[in-house]
Amino acid sequence: MGSNNASCALSVLLLIIICAAAALRADASQADRLREFIRSRRNSPSDDKGSFKVTNLAQRVATSSLLSTSSYSDSEQSAMKAADKITSLPGQPDGVDFDQYAGYVTVDETNGRALFYYFVEAPQDASTKPLLLWLNGGPGCSSFGYGAMQELGPFRVNSDNKTLSRNTNAWNNLANVIFLESPAGVGFSYSNTTSDYDLSGDQRTADDAYLFLVNWLERFPEYKSRPFYISGESYAGHYIPQLAATVLIQNSYNSKTAINLRGILVGNPLLDWNMNFKGAVDYYWSHGLMSDEVFDNITRHCNYDNSDGAACNGAVDVIDPGQIDPYNIYAPICVDAANGAYYPTGYLPGYDPCSDYYTYSYLNDPAVQNAFHARMTSWSGCANLNWTDAPISMVPTLAWLIEKKLPVGGYVQQYKGGFTFASVRGAGHMVPSSQPERALVLLDSFFKGVLPPYVPEQ
Repeated sequence: MGSNNASCALSVLLLIIICAAAALRADASQADRLREFIRSRRNSPSDDKGSFKVTNLAQRVATSSLLSTSSYSDSEQSAMKAADKITSLPGQPDGVDFDQYAGYVTVDETNGRALFYYFVEAPQDASTKPLLLWLNGGPGCSSFGYGAMQELGPFRVNSDNKTLSRNTNAWNNLANVIFLESPAGVGFSYSNTTSDYDLSGDQRTADDAYLFLVNWLERFPEYKSRPFYISGESYAGHYIPQLAATVLIQNSYNSKTAINLRGILVGNPLLDWNMNFKGAVDYYWSHGLMSDEVFDNITRHCNYDNSDGAACNGAVDVIDPGQIDPYNIYAPICVDAANGAYYPTGYLPGYDPCSDYYTYSYLNDPAVQNAFHARMTSWSGCANLNWTDAPISMVPTLAWLIEKKLPVGGYVQQYKGGFTFASVRGAGHMVPSSQPERALVLLDSFFKGVLPPYVPEQ
């Protein structure tokens, strides 16, 4: 599930922009975080640039603590579930007709590493609907603050920073949805061992997310056999295939804790850095966001492979597209006024580019943090974590998942083996935010195993 702007339908590997774009506000967005991260990894040692290897993962987890299950009794799990249930949220609208939960699952008792989740059940027939996990990207950006509060969750924060409105196109209309803040150090997730934050990386993120799922299912045992899907966007193009591979391998080791994984949906995913880079440069140039001279200079100094270094980075640094949304160049943006106020530059029905501000203020209200059972902290949308490992390409992992007959939702052309590629018109990086109805239709089609409906232009 993903998007480009309203004028083009491009490759899945194109849609993560790494070029230098103006930072529009102090709280770094997913786009800012991803751009900075890719730059740092392009200059990393060569041994960090290989593909994610499922065989290595199998060897690693076979001897790890991932095979262990929860040490809590059934009655203790039931008590924790009851404690996690949300009575009501500050400013929530009347008529909320679904159960919602929030709290922590410990994934490392020795270091005190715990992941925060927000779970919303479906308003109608929750017992018959699948379970879906949503992950945002970064790496280091909040699935709760972005995914739940600005994209596909049941509520949106209003411009008064205090009240919530109902999202009629929320994904819990079709599924029971978990929003996971991962890894530790992101949002409300934490570790009691601060050195953990310097050891973040793809492998441990997958390990911790798997341990979260195993232990969460002990707390919510009614979902153990439920069809399970993993979805997300941006750097979740790494998170999701790696977690899916972990689940499938673990299922083969330990059938007692098998997770009923049925498919994955990856939106605007970072899958291959080099192909992503080339696609972004071509797109910027073809849409008038860089001159012919800048494009020629990049072409001379960048090979779009692992050999690119300082000369390529210098050529890219010249790009200055101005204050735009690099993922949806025709959409309005949120700008800061001289008097400290902020406002959108234009109007797009159903989309407010200043929603980051509302969410940040709401989630930093002590009453709100208490209602979500979160530790009192200064919440932020993205964390600047030290990242220890990140393969350049996830394409081999996706190929392995397809070989295992795991359906993959993407951007709409359907390929043999279960991979579907769809493009959502008129949307930016956060598709459920800018095109909520179309995103919901895409999710519904994926669950049903059919292509989205074709509606001819009038």
